[in-house]
Amino acid sequence: MDEPAPNVEVTVTTHDAESAEITVLGELTEHARRPLVRAMTDLMLAGATLKQVRVDLCEVTFMNSAGMATLVQLDRMAQPRGIDTPLVVHTAAVARPLQLSGLWRRFTIIDRREGHPEDVHEATPRSPEHS
Repeated sequence: MDEPAPNVEVTVTTHDAESAEITVLGELTEHARRPLVRAMTDLMLAGATLKQVRVDLCEVTFMNSAGMATLVQLDRMAQPRGIDTPLVVHTAAVARPLQLSGLWRRFTIIDRREGHPEDVHEATPRSPEHS
């Protein structure tokens, strides 16, 4: 039986037929992979017209390489259906690993960190063979 990890909470909000939001609270590690993939799968199965799933990471307190790999997995799940997966960041605990790993350029980033102007960093266009 699956038990949720005690240090991560994943919630889904459907805004309309074309957009939804997945919010992560706590630590974005390997323990978050299963609930995040399940949330994305459920959204994709429920909405054939889904165009965007925003991943809100504002309440993430820690993120490691397994968490970053999970974000890439979500993007790879969504890409064949033409679903955008922008990331909303609010802390250096999320922004810094994304920047250092190069994932900052892979994703569209909605930057809400203090001291930074609220900004959207568009993903660098990539060719299909580099996805």
